[in-house]
Amino acid sequence: MHQELILNKISNVLQATDDSLVDKIVATIDKANRIFITGAGRSGLVSRFFAMRLMHSGYKVYMVGEIITPSIQNGDLFIVISGSGGTETLLPLVKKAKSVGAQVAIVSMKGKSPMAEIADLVCQIGSGNENSFGIVHGMPMGTVFELSTLVFLEAIISHIVHEKGLTEEGMRAIHANLE
Repeated sequence: MHQELILNKISNVLQATDDSLVDKIVATIDKANRIFITGAGRSGLVSRFFAMRLMHSGYKVYMVGEIITPSIQNGDLFIVISGSGGTETLLPLVKKAKSVGAQVAIVSMKGKSPMAEIADLVCQIGSGNENSFGIVHGMPMGTVFELSTLVFLEAIISHIVHEKGLTEEGMRAIHANLE
């Protein structure tokens, strides 16, 4: 029962998400010199999933906040995952990335937000109706956004894998081997 509830809710949100966003974000990723990714809280965990899979797909990717992350520059891409699009700790980072000429992509449940106003690309998850994410018993505080976003970003990776003809063996060769 609970699995079905979760899967149905995620499916409904993803059906309301614009299909053309996958091509748009992949084109933006492919044009970038380097990719910087961040999110806060559980959205930050989702951002790490995506960063790892982009790295496995052959992209040069950095997680914001890691001590080895270099400075972002013109020609780079900054991807921020924020359900609200207004996370106060992330908004200054969006402004900084934009000020140095980096492209900014926001993955959010809101098409209009402080981050969306700055972004070059807004990937709105769902219909934009906040009520579509509403409280679902057993799925507290943003779970619907986070899980829907995780599936959306995994679909982007699937698109890249198919588009570039990547193989499991090739991706595994890039996977960490100091675990």
